[in-house]
Amino acid sequence: ICAIAHVTAKTMPQEDAECRKGSAPSIHDPATRELSVVVPSYNEENRLPLMMDEALDYLEKRQKQDSSFTYEVIVVNDGSKDQTAKVAKEYCKKYGSDKVRVISLEKNRGKGGAVRTGVFSSRGAKILMADADGATKFADIEKVEEGLKNLRPWPKGMAISCGSRAHLEKDSIAKRSYFRTLLMYGFHFLVWFLCVKEIRDTQCGFKLLTREAALQTFSNLHIERWAFDVELLYIAQRLKIPIAEVAVNWTEIEGSKLVPFWSWLQMGRDLLFIRLRYMTGAWKLEAKKCN
Repeated sequence: ICAIAHVTAKTMPQEDAECRKGSAPSIHDPATRELSVVVPSYNEENRLPLMMDEALDYLEKRQKQDSSFTYEVIVVNDGSKDQTAKVAKEYCKKYGSDKVRVISLEKNRGKGGAVRTGVFSSRGAKILMADADGATKFADIEKVEEGLKNLRPWPKGMAISCGSRAHLEKDSIAKRSYFRTLLMYGFHFLVWFLCVKEIRDTQCGFKLLTREAALQTFSNLHIERWAFDVELLYIAQRLKIPIAEVAVNWTEIEGSKLVPFWSWLQMGRDLLFIRLRYMTGAWKLEAKKCN
């Protein structure tokens, strides 16, 4: 298994090449906004408007209360086959392309690949990952911001604050089938045993990173689909980046792209390969520099 993991290891994609050339905003450049919100979207024409309305309403109100607060929302259309890009571009027209940008990928890369693309094109001093389904109340950004603040002083400007649904686990189990509950516990065990021991909920899509932490973690990220959150936190732990876990409100929204059995099987394989590929040196951590 170690040999297979090593031989089949792929090098990191180079989406940031154009950003480095200066043809687009880049994570390698100094921040020009206080906050960037990256929203990965795949066939989200129905769920995206609710999330965007809530997020932009909050951000606009916050900007009116504090004129120094600046933000951008980056919607990454991950090769959608529906009208996701068209829906997102309507928000560009309404709020202006300086506040809302849409990046469209020709082919579906997976959630991790979409987030990575958005992060590499971000301008914020802090970068928030937020799911397009709006399952987490956007105002809970204040909770993860507080979690980030409590980690100060940040070593080399790096810190991560993760939204967490762990406090809701008992209620969610009551609504799940025994099979899905078994899969959930099996996944949690593999995450704890192979990769990340200190974070109870690695999969919540509401994560806030300092710009330096985003640069160092996403520049080393390989996994592009569901298990990318685990590799992200595994890298953070290896780089000794402080991580906070903060309880957030969360509501299950219909339309999930996660296929219970097959997606969890793929994630289980990815978790094993994350550990083995770093252990065998197929994947190595490299320090990146900002301009």
